[in-house]
Amino acid sequence: MTRRNDHTSWCGRDHRCNLGEHRSQEIVVDLPGHARAVLVRVRTASGREHAEIRVRVALADVDPAARRQLGTLLAGLRNVVTRAAAVRRPRPGRAAA
Repeated sequence: MTRRNDHTSWCGRDHRCNLGEHRSQEIVVDLPGHARAVLVRVRTASGREHAEIRVRVALADVDPAARRQLGTLLAGLRNVVTRAAAVRRPRPGRAAA
């Protein structure tokens, strides 16, 4: 890639690119009847890159169990986001993973 507005090697190069953004094709993890996750890599018009993740999880029919599922989901997401952010910015004196 030579300029910020050029397509990247991972860009979908179609209708996904709009308003100066470049977006990859979707990466889908599907567990039919249970859960689905979709990940898209995005480069904004300013050149900043992000991961966009959508997750859908089937919840229990009763509220106490559904609340436990939501708590588990939030705790897991917090852990994943924290770990991913740590890889981006290594501590001083340490090499990136």
